[in-house]
Amino acid sequence: MKNKYYDLVDQTFDFPQDEFRTEDGELYFHDIPLMEIIKQYGTPLKITYLPKITSQIQRAKRMFNVAIAKTDYRGTYNYCYCTKSSHFSFVLEEALKNDINLETSSAFDINLIQELYSQQLIDKDIFIICNGYKRQQYIENIVGLFNDGFHNIVPILDNKNEYYSLDKLLSSADSTSDHPVPPMKLGIRIASEEEPKFDFYTSRLGMRYSDIVSFYEEQVKPNKRFSLKMLHFFINTGIRDTAYYWNELSKCVNVYCDLKRVCPELDSLNIGGGFPCKTSLAATYDYEYMAEEVLAQIKNICTLRGVEEPNIFTEFGSFTVGESGATLYSILDQKQQNDRELWYMIDSSFITTLPDTWGINQRFIMLPINHWDCEYQRVFLGGLTCDSEDYYNADSHANAIFLPKLQKDDPLYIGFFHTGAYQESLGGYGGIQHCLIPAPKHIIIDKDENGEYVTKLFAKEQSHKSMLKILGY
Repeated sequence: MKNKYYDLVDQTFDFPQDEFRTEDGELYFHDIPLMEIIKQYGTPLKITYLPKITSQIQRAKRMFNVAIAKTDYRGTYNYCYCTKSSHFSFVLEEALKNDINLETSSAFDINLIQELYSQQLIDKDIFIICNGYKRQQYIENIVGLFNDGFHNIVPILDNKNEYYSLDKLLSSADSTSDHPVPPMKLGIRIASEEEPKFDFYTSRLGMRYSDIVSFYEEQVKPNKRFSLKMLHFFINTGIRDTAYYWNELSKCVNVYCDLKRVCPELDSLNIGGGFPCKTSLAATYDYEYMAEEVLAQIKNICTLRGVEEPNIFTEFGSFTVGESGATLYSILDQKQQNDRELWYMIDSSFITTLPDTWGINQRFIMLPINHWDCEYQRVFLGGLTCDSEDYYNADSHANAIFLPKLQKDDPLYIGFFHTGAYQESLGGYGGIQHCLIPAPKHIIIDKDENGEYVTKLFAKEQSHKSMLKILGY
């Protein structure tokens, strides 16, 4: 009778998979025996597996370069890492080994760029794409970086006032400089229409389709301090094979063609981020098809309009770093609350360690670390806080969670996988945690020259002293 947890997974999915396999009833993640990690570091525990970051970047580069060859696309492909997905030094250091560019979102991001330069991790030729609504400090930092020789910094205009602020600062710099500088590269973000089921019709980010060409001709074209190089396009759903996405892409490319006819120096189209993380063992997203189809659609429209294809920029964040992360917990106890609802209580809080699970109902791959050879049952997962929202009750592939039954004197451990993007920053890393539940240990896993895994403690579990100090005690 096939009633073990392994049987459930084997009958439901194609298993083992690239990053998951089992041995003697225990789970391996990228061939790393997670029970050994738990015995060494305990739980709760955050993990970052660095080689996955490099493999994701190389995978995207390979897919787009293959798509360029297949479609005879005449533009280049440029990979940018979206820093807001994870600002940690070990993430940036790993990503920058792969000849990439960077995308920023705020004023302090520019300070991060300066730090990377001081550590000789980047040079001044790197493309830095500056997104977001820009307050004065952000604009001042952008101009400061440009004046320091980062001439491939590209502020993406969210609104017209940003342009006027940039122009004012650049004109002031002109009056005090003894050396001529090249024009600052500019981009413009298109305010795309949101998905029909969204709360509003048009994104709050960017400029209206109908305003872009006239704004360029009236303001940017006569100004020798600027060169408009990039049009930026992004929608919240990401890159999806839907009529909605293809329609928005078509409108964007047509605006690019309209603008290119009056702005010869325009040569780049930024399609933003949007390649998804794998959130289920049943994931079916066809990355290769989407890369090829995006380029084919852009090429077809440009050919019909008699315009040369643009260079393509992407800003992959979750795709880059998400699948490198995991969060491990132990099950403290079980609670039978009624005839049908059995709760497993974890040794941490979902609200503090995986805030997307309750904030946007995000689902991650959830698997037990041990007891794969035991019988299973349907359960609900509860966090430690006294908050009704601190729970997890469904996998992305099914409206239920199944886990092995608890064994006497042999704790059950579980893992949430592909949690490497956004969770630390949204959870307030190093700050005050909900109900003063401490942030867990965080370790980094890499491979040495012999292909053996090595671990390093990045952060200890948060102490009560650090939290009380923040609170003024």
